[in-house]
Amino acid sequence: MSTQTSDRDMDGRVAIVTGSGSGIGRAVAQVFVRHGARVIVADINESAAHETVEICGQDHARAVVVDVSKESDVAAMVAAAVQEFGRLDYAHNNAGITISGVPTAEVSLEDWQRVIDVDLTGVFLCMKNEIPAMLDSGGGAIVNTASSLGLVGLAQQPAYVAAKHGVVGLSKAAAIEYSALGVRVNSICPGVIRTPLFEGAAASDPEMLSNIEAAHPIGRVGQPEEIAEAVVWMCSDAASFLTGHPLAVDGGYVAA
Repeated sequence: MSTQTSDRDMDGRVAIVTGSGSGIGRAVAQVFVRHGARVIVADINESAAHETVEICGQDHARAVVVDVSKESDVAAMVAAAVQEFGRLDYAHNNAGITISGVPTAEVSLEDWQRVIDVDLTGVFLCMKNEIPAMLDSGGGAIVNTASSLGLVGLAQQPAYVAAKHGVVGLSKAAAIEYSALGVRVNSICPGVIRTPLFEGAAASDPEMLSNIEAAHPIGRVGQPEEIAEAVVWMCSDAASFLTGHPLAVDGGYVAA
């Protein structure tokens, strides 16, 4: 039987992590590197991407500026992984945005389209380009960031909820198509996580923080590292029979 160490040994493997200039993506990049993988740190914010590379180490990571809603950017990102490191084994398609909460009938078409373009079409474009590269490398694993709101609804976030439900369904479809060919596809559904964006909002509204914590039966919000450990496990050989699954790592939010 394989040990956990060998199942998590990613030496010589290559990963792409989008949205890795901060928050969950940065934590995922760090955990991949800790397990021996080399990482393409992809983010729309160039300086943030380079900060993550500095944290991970220049020998283990490269920064790529990418807008995941643009296919030319995504294709260049995947090409960079193959050119820099020779292959592609893992991808965490994590980049996403949201907008201020408003009811469905008050969402502008422009705001709706921007969220769908980044949060859903961006995941599609990433997989469209990553899967052929993984097949060329002999297989791989993809984890797409959905959300607990990819499993349940929430008022005043119609575009985000729709996009994240779409990520769950898209991941299932791709898993059915490519798992037998050696590419597993899953989605991860985080609860509320202490990212820099969340920290800023919580600092200005302590009541909001207490309400959010109360919505998670575990009694707190999550840390980026807790999502990162789950993502890297889902990519690893330790999760070799896991595919087509939306994994809720949410402190019990969906269960409640």
